[in-house]
Amino acid sequence: MSDKTPDTPKIEFPCQYPIKVICTAGDGVIEQLLAVVRQHDTELDVATLVVQDSKNGRFQSLRLVMTATGEQQLQQLHADLKATGHVHMVL
Repeated sequence: MSDKTPDTPKIEFPCQYPIKVICTAGDGVIEQLLAVVRQHDTELDVATLVVQDSKNGRFQSLRLVMTATGEQQLQQLHADLKATGHVHMVL
């Protein structure tokens, strides 16, 4: 057995990067989260946006594809989304 762990796959930037955000449902939440994503990707194509309500309607998931330019951008996007107070998870 080898003690080596496999290298994590490297992402080549810039690239089209899919993200999924799980948030609390509410008036204006989707627009607020899209505004945050647009701060990090000014060319965001909202045609890629898919919003799905949870079974009981308390939560929503947003799926979209953005242009990622680097790891730092993605980390800051995650922090900014969480800072809204509406986001439970970013995948």
